[in-house]
Amino acid sequence: MIDGALNILVGLLLLSGAFFCLVASIGLLRLPDLYTRMHAASKAGTVGSGMALVAMAIHSANVGDAARAMAGVIFFILTAPVSAHLLAKAAHDMGYPLWRNSVRDDKKASDEGKDENSH
Repeated sequence: MIDGALNILVGLLLLSGAFFCLVASIGLLRLPDLYTRMHAASKAGTVGSGMALVAMAIHSANVGDAARAMAGVIFFILTAPVSAHLLAKAAHDMGYPLWRNSVRDDKKASDEGKDENSH
């Protein structure tokens, strides 16, 4: 009875994780600029891979394997958003343009505010 419920839970987590990874892949292909593509890859990819790792942790009968899988989830959660933010900031500083239909550039406005305050 419990094994069947765990197998269903693992299957649902794997399907959900695969769905989020699919959404991340579609976002990489369809979104218009680097910044929105980076957002799709970092957020949906992190959730998708995290769900797959949680499914692996539940399915494994070994505590060591489950602990490594959960460490991987924590690593993804801690590093993916930070690295995406730093990559986007570096791309913006290097002059990589926003999508032509973007309505606001908060970083540019913030940088201009810093320049005015420094004088």
